[in-house]
Amino acid sequence: MSKNVPDYPAAHDLLAGKTVLVTAAAGTGLGFAAARRAAEEGATVMVSDLHERRLAEAVDKLEELSGRRPASVLCNVTVQKEVDGMIAAAVSEMGHVDVLINNAGLGLTADVVDTSDEQWQRVLDITLTGTFRVTRAMLPHMYSRKTGAIVNNTSVIAWRAQAGQAAYAAAKAGVGALTRCTALEAAPHGVRINAVSPSLAMHPFLSKVMPQETLDELVDLEAFKRSAETWEVANVMIFLASDYASYMTGEVVPVSSQRP
Repeated sequence: MSKNVPDYPAAHDLLAGKTVLVTAAAGTGLGFAAARRAAEEGATVMVSDLHERRLAEAVDKLEELSGRRPASVLCNVTVQKEVDGMIAAAVSEMGHVDVLINNAGLGLTADVVDTSDEQWQRVLDITLTGTFRVTRAMLPHMYSRKTGAIVNNTSVIAWRAQAGQAAYAAAKAGVGALTRCTALEAAPHGVRINAVSPSLAMHPFLSKVMPQETLDELVDLEAFKRSAETWEVANVMIFLASDYASYMTGEVVPVSSQRP
């Protein structure tokens, strides 16, 4: 448990009446936290993930925590046909989609000289190209309605160097660039596109892809000397998705207390 963690925030109906689709929402990471906060803030939510069992468990847990049972759909963001099916399912289930939260991503800890083409391509295909595929599939629906908000998930590692993270950093830097460029294209259609850029949000999966020694070093860089709770990052996602951020687009918002 992190030290000096603030109390979990009360809901204020920031997304009341909205419909939200969250990718990579199974498990205990940022996608799950974003789906939970969206439901708590009054949204009708659909969650998606690649893992059938974990997705079903996430749906049950989200209902238990938020009191609202989300719809769900399986999707591999590296397969365009599945991405198209996810968007169609979301529109069919919820009537329309007001908010898309692009959370799918894959980490890798390896020096460049030890990174294979296959490893490099997989990280980029899920983290960057997956975000592109889902955004591309969603935009015609939002354009037709002249409204919508997309929130992407990048990372401070996109501009703060860290050895062993070249593939992940390159992919996340690409997500930031994709966010900024697509936001300009979408603005005339009434659609906003922003991103959060967390430094370190601790959850069990993170320890599987990064050595504990490295995680401890990263915690020491944080001004608060603790990692963020996943819901602290999700709070900013929800803000960007809400009407409180109505004049923001093309922004990459750090959720970080990290200092070099």
